[in-house]
Amino acid sequence: MSISIKLMGVPGPKLMDEEKFTLDMFGVSTPTFVTPDTKANAQLQTESLKNAQTFYFLNFHRSHVLDMIMQSLWVKTQSSPFEAPYFSCVPYLLGEGQAMQYSVWPQSKKRTPIPRLPLRPPDDYLRDAMVSSLEQGDVEFDIRLQLQTDPHLMPIENNAVLWPEKLSPRVSVATLRLPRQKFNSPAQMNFAKRLSYNPWHCIAEHRPLGNQSRARRRMYDTLSKLRHTMNAVPLYEPTGDEVFE
Repeated sequence: MSISIKLMGVPGPKLMDEEKFTLDMFGVSTPTFVTPDTKANAQLQTESLKNAQTFYFLNFHRSHVLDMIMQSLWVKTQSSPFEAPYFSCVPYLLGEGQAMQYSVWPQSKKRTPIPRLPLRPPDDYLRDAMVSSLEQGDVEFDIRLQLQTDPHLMPIENNAVLWPEKLSPRVSVATLRLPRQKFNSPAQMNFAKRLSYNPWHCIAEHRPLGNQSRARRRMYDTLSKLRHTMNAVPLYEPTGDEVFE
């Protein structure tokens, strides 16, 4: 699973001109990327599109195999997007000269029953779980930062390396609160289609770092333009003052 967060009302010049007052954050529910860098990721995507033979994905000379094994030990059937932690996987600046990674952790220990197990759950069960949770009350997450303290054991250019917590523990710095709401109304679904996310929607002090982040700038921008064209909707910068019926 993944999470995208758009902070609004953020002052200061941004690294992309299309949005003036937002800052975007991203996370996935595994603590590292499946590939270490852009070159390996591009090769993995290419082979996937070519329906590559099994030997490619099980070739132990390729770094993604070990990482997929490690991630398979981490990943489990999720009960709700509100009940899993998310990790940036790539580093960002925390002011000049300091790199960090961030993560998003649910405050609640609640675990929603997964329907139909051990059979395949319904296709929309994760969305249904979110609808139910937000109908009942607010949902809160901890935002945690992990500072880079060793450039060798906590690399910037290799995103398949887990930064050791014994070298730098994650520290809670903020709370993300989602207020009680009905978020799946037609008006909100149409609103969501108009939004665009990019790691480079940010201020220079929190610039994304590393080769995969540099690649994501162009990829996210291209995909956003394609999606908006296919949906026939204009790009929209939210203010946080929107009201939905």
